[in-house]
Amino acid sequence: MPPGVTCACFALTASNSLVVMLHITLPDGSVRAVEAGSTGYDLAASISEGLARNALAVKVNGEIRDLHRPLTDDATLEILTWNDAGGKQAYWHSSAHLMAEALEALYPGVKLAIGPAIENGFYYDVDLGEGRTISSDDFPTIEKKMLELAKNKSKFERREVPKAEAIAYFTEKQDPYKLELIDGLEDGQITFYSQGNFTDLCRGPHIPDTGTIKAAKIMNVAGAYWRGDEKNKQLTRLYGITFPKAKDLTEYLEKLEEAKRRDHRKLGKELELFAFSERVGAGLPLWLPKGTALRERLEQFLRKAQVKAGYQPVVTPHIGSKELYVTSGHYEKYGADSFQPIKTPNPGEEFFLKPMNCPHHCEIYRTKPRSYRDLPVRLAEFGTVYRYEQSGELHGLTRVRGFTQDDAHIFCRPDQVKEEFQKVIDLVLYVFKALGFSDFTAQISLRDPENKTKYIGTDENWALAENAIKEATAEKGLNTVTELGEAAFYGPKLDFMVRDALGRRWQLGTIQVDYNLPERFDLEYVAPDNTKQRPVMIHRAPFGSLERFVAVLIEHTAGNFPLWLSPEQFIVLPISDKFADYAYEVKALLEAAELRGTVDARDERIGRKIRDAEIAKTPYLLVVGEKEAQDNLISVRRHGEGDIGSMPIDSFIKSVNSQVSEAMG
Repeated sequence: MPPGVTCACFALTASNSLVVMLHITLPDGSVRAVEAGSTGYDLAASISEGLARNALAVKVNGEIRDLHRPLTDDATLEILTWNDAGGKQAYWHSSAHLMAEALEALYPGVKLAIGPAIENGFYYDVDLGEGRTISSDDFPTIEKKMLELAKNKSKFERREVPKAEAIAYFTEKQDPYKLELIDGLEDGQITFYSQGNFTDLCRGPHIPDTGTIKAAKIMNVAGAYWRGDEKNKQLTRLYGITFPKAKDLTEYLEKLEEAKRRDHRKLGKELELFAFSERVGAGLPLWLPKGTALRERLEQFLRKAQVKAGYQPVVTPHIGSKELYVTSGHYEKYGADSFQPIKTPNPGEEFFLKPMNCPHHCEIYRTKPRSYRDLPVRLAEFGTVYRYEQSGELHGLTRVRGFTQDDAHIFCRPDQVKEEFQKVIDLVLYVFKALGFSDFTAQISLRDPENKTKYIGTDENWALAENAIKEATAEKGLNTVTELGEAAFYGPKLDFMVRDALGRRWQLGTIQVDYNLPERFDLEYVAPDNTKQRPVMIHRAPFGSLERFVAVLIEHTAGNFPLWLSPEQFIVLPISDKFADYAYEVKALLEAAELRGTVDARDERIGRKIRDAEIAKTPYLLVVGEKEAQDNLISVRRHGEGDIGSMPIDSFIKSVNSQVSEAMG
């Protein structure tokens, strides 16, 4: 048997030669026997011609590889196409090489640094040389050259290269960036990829050839320091994206334009939800009255659900002693990203703006002895935390320095983990349903079974926690993916990856199992045999942070919030001043029924009032004039839909309440 082949399955060919057979397990659980040395492409072709035609790469035992790389061991294998994230990753990584080939042709002597795939597309950092720059005026030329080269259908060929040969190759090319990268690699770890006349230092993977690249767009150019160190030379970073069809690029660019229209920073200003002030400080949002109303309704919504689910609300300070965060480990992890310590007149006494709520909740748990009968203990808080993000990383509400987490911590026995996990899943799904997030995947993040040294806790506890997550998600029928090695060092977790209306992926909601903090804080409960045991701690936050959640919600809904959440559900529009009194009577009746709204009593034409109310995205526009005042009616318009017709006020109230009840489940 060849070295490294684990399968003990052999077969005789027609010529009586011995062939090693491998067992390949596909995602549906089926197993196929293939000859050792077969490729992912061979396997795809044996399944269907269409799959082979569309295959871009393969995932072997969780690792993405070239489609034509030989298989040498039994393995789990997934064939990746454009519809898979791994397929896109290989496609865009290959496109980065294609762009680099085009740049070498257009800018002789260019030095190449790194060119990875990113979430949408790719970039390449390059040194153009003194006096040369790239601007948006140059983008069409680069795009044209890329597509010209792509038509050659050049194969991406992988080759293992001795370190001495790699050094010699890039010394001849006078590329200091590749030489520095090679210096950090061991002999036997170095691979080159070539396509056409272009060769690059790269570990891969890549698509079979350039022929599938049919549309290319250079998106942006920026500066980037080599290896992210401002002491190094600043390189030119060129961002691009490619697609297998021209119409895919057109649709992508249309989505980008729609994303600009939905930008939460733009809509937040137009809808008067939040603002920032240089005097207050960068990354510290100011919630305006309408934004505060929206935020408070989100809080009330979750508070009510949490109380029903057995959570106990708590409140903790905005600061804590340095010793608290040293004990929890957050000082070691977040110390560099925290605001500078607050020193008091007492020598050696230091406080920090809290970066996390968890340590405070551990101290609340410790306030009295706990029995196994008392568990689970569920503590919930809308706690504001602070982290000193770099100014260049701040972005609207999605990256701020002060934010409020819908934090809760469940202290339970190991045998309760599964049940508590399921209850949290129920809560997350309730939140998503009420807010219109229907497209999501739950990522199960487990520890690396081959490297347990980087995790804490016993194998028994890890098995309990991991099985609890797997069983809980399976019983709930969640669409899941499993990632080995992605667990936190203190325990496995479940992250909810949500796609918004534009198909963009956001991480909203997380559930984490923690054996670390109970140990650090010496948390205990008395077991049935009177021994003292450690509780397991579950961290959970369906929103994550209110700031980021609101930003995603604004962009997902384009500011057209669910009726139950909208800061103002209606606006009464009197046709003229003569009907202003009736307009305020209508408002009073609606507010008595706990609906939220206002009156536009400006001396403006009704057409202007309607237009302004539509821009403000108010769900219901209630026009009142002579007929409405005489008959105690309102003429109802729905935002974005137009006239619904006249109706009694009571009927409108019933309709709104019915819609809210349905949305809230």
